[in-house]
Amino acid sequence: MQNVAFIINPFSAKKNYQPFIRELRSKVEDPLYLISDSVRGTDDFIKEHFNEVDVFVAVGGDGTISTVAKTIINTTKVLAIFPAGSGNGFSNENNFSGNLDALLQKLKSGQVKEIDTFTVNGKLSINVSGIGFDGAVIEAFEKTSRGFSNYIRTSIRTFLNYKPISVRFEEKFREFDGKYLMINIANTRQFGNNAYIAPLASKSDGLVEIALVKKFPLAHSPIFAYRMFTKKLVPNQYIHYLSVPEIEFAVDSDIWHLDGEFNRIESPVKIKVLPKSLKILI
Repeated sequence: MQNVAFIINPFSAKKNYQPFIRELRSKVEDPLYLISDSVRGTDDFIKEHFNEVDVFVAVGGDGTISTVAKTIINTTKVLAIFPAGSGNGFSNENNFSGNLDALLQKLKSGQVKEIDTFTVNGKLSINVSGIGFDGAVIEAFEKTSRGFSNYIRTSIRTFLNYKPISVRFEEKFREFDGKYLMINIANTRQFGNNAYIAPLASKSDGLVEIALVKKFPLAHSPIFAYRMFTKKLVPNQYIHYLSVPEIEFAVDSDIWHLDGEFNRIESPVKIKVLPKSLKILI
């Protein structure tokens, strides 16, 4: 096995990380790991062990993965994942399961692929980020006990009262100026929980899919949800896609989520793809 370090988010998986540590210790001799309760702690750990470790394994959700990734992008270091989040979108898209034996076999095989990432005003994202409704949902969701059912309840409550955001694009995309329920920037196809906001997105084509979603009637919600969970979202009167390597726009909100983590980002906004910037175990 290559030199490997595990970075564990103790707040993921309902804070039940001890079984993972027990199994890891039973299958890996003297494993190197960190139980990290902060971004700073993760950064410091990676820097401390950077020269001796080949693969850093993020044990957590998309936010944890992104935190690890931002320290190792554009280096020779490799990212691997043991999914333990509420949505696990990036893990799903890269075929990582919550099975330690499968992960250890991947580590033994050592096959690696280079994938894209992107930035939002310089802040890294690896999966799907967005502004508008979904950012507002994440802001409210982080005040709950998490879980998929809480996410659905929070989404419904937020939708009923949400006022669309106003967006003004750079010159060549000016025809798309208007009011939107949300704008999603997708490096992969799904938010998580197999909710496919951008079914045609690719993490290795040098582009992101910009999903421009207009507010639709409440009666259309079941149709939108069905299409999203069955990979059948296509352009129509409520959604349009732009495939771009970069884009700029102004928006009258600063409520974002980056890979499912709430952020405030001031307008104007620049999205930029970083092609083949992250090495990931496959």
